[in-house]
Amino acid sequence: MTAEVDRSFSDDDRLLHVLSDWSVGSGPLYQQLAAAIRRGIEEGALPAGSALPAERRLAAVLAVSRATVVAAYDQLRGEGAVESRRGSGTRIARTARAGRIGDGRVPGGHSAQLFQRLIDGPGSVLSLASAAGMADVAVPAALEEVLHHDLAEAMLDPGYQPHGLARLREAITGYLTDLGLPSRPNEILVTTGAHQAIDLVAQLYLRPGSRVAVEAPGWPACYDVFRAVGATLVPVPIDQDGVRPEALAKVLAESPIDLVYLMPTFHNPTGALLSAARRRRIVELAAQYDVVVVADDTLSGVSLGHDVPPPLPSFAAAAGDRPVTLIQLGSLSKSVWGGLRVGWARASADVISRLARRKALADLGSPIIDQLVAARIVPGLSSLVERRVPERREQLATIEALLAEHLPQWRWRTPLGGPSLWVELPGVDAAVFSQVALRHGVEAIPGRSMDVSGGHDSFLRLPYCFPADFLTEVVRRFASAWSELERHGPWEPNLRPVV
Repeated sequence: MTAEVDRSFSDDDRLLHVLSDWSVGSGPLYQQLAAAIRRGIEEGALPAGSALPAERRLAAVLAVSRATVVAAYDQLRGEGAVESRRGSGTRIARTARAGRIGDGRVPGGHSAQLFQRLIDGPGSVLSLASAAGMADVAVPAALEEVLHHDLAEAMLDPGYQPHGLARLREAITGYLTDLGLPSRPNEILVTTGAHQAIDLVAQLYLRPGSRVAVEAPGWPACYDVFRAVGATLVPVPIDQDGVRPEALAKVLAESPIDLVYLMPTFHNPTGALLSAARRRRIVELAAQYDVVVVADDTLSGVSLGHDVPPPLPSFAAAAGDRPVTLIQLGSLSKSVWGGLRVGWARASADVISRLARRKALADLGSPIIDQLVAARIVPGLSSLVERRVPERREQLATIEALLAEHLPQWRWRTPLGGPSLWVELPGVDAAVFSQVALRHGVEAIPGRSMDVSGGHDSFLRLPYCFPADFLTEVVRRFASAWSELERHGPWEPNLRPVV
């Protein structure tokens, strides 16, 4: 039977989210751990009466000695912050009081660590939570053109355009048409990044109890968007070529699915590229089972120069005479700059109109100046992507050479595109390794947080879209953390944990 429970986000994961970068700093580890738990209590993330893990279990999760946890709990008991009773373990004291502001951490599950890092800033940690590089030179050039040629006329308009700036929608239709997906402006909705587009789609199609088929592994931020509206996530396994149509067919046949969310082009985190044949088969399945399919091509602009099939909705003819709802998402965040918050949804005019009503309620329309800049960039987007291929290939070659030299035990498949490597750590839980790496000053995302089925424990997402000196230092610290882990051995029940 298909798994329906999001098993990958456990109580351990929630506590790790609260503790965050607890071991980055000075002083004994037990004092740093006690301080992190104390902060969680003050912020309301650890409410009075809630249970803390047993000492041995927390030591395993954090990859520290049991003595470290025992000392931290003892310190908190002495302060009256926690209390322990035989048979009921250690809990936050009933008398512990949270601050008035409530939970000071980013709410959510799978993507909370990614977004909390954006809020906290990098600090002293080399963070790999975000797979986004620096802005392209096209951004300041477009901004200057907007200032001299577009802004004065644009300011005559009130500035509220829920569908998006007409000029930008025209540019996006041209871009998609060139990719093989003929489009019209009334089939385009401009959004504040692709993330908002996913949220709007979730509002339109999902209700509590809805079922969403998602890739496993996949992009964790979309998991939280769907869970926020009460949807159940149903994992669909993928292979080196992306989602497996026969696996999706099995999921669709077992019980009703309301929406399918896929990343066909340079899948996050594996970099897989879905073939034309698989795209066609997915459209056939969408028509057969009357299910909405969302094709998120946000990473299509992170190209390594390989040929890419046309967008998935361009295969709509495979549905024959049967109705099918296919929604294409795109964005400038990975190809141009994450700070240029411009994305889009492409669907039938009727679907776009319904999404636009929800967009109007959300923010009345995306910022006009951002859209003017995007309108200058999008007509040349394909050329921009091609121009950046040598840069991305060099970054990929750099990280692969560094890993081969310093961490030859690690395994990965060279991706066809996208900004990350999906690395397997042989025989090691990546969540444990990420805790050790954190003490060496690197924040990494373990595979379990990117898989709703609870699998891929031994995998790590490693973005490579950074300068060579940054990548060199990251791998140096990873190698140091790996050496420490090898010296002490990965934690297993009844074995000595990492100190």
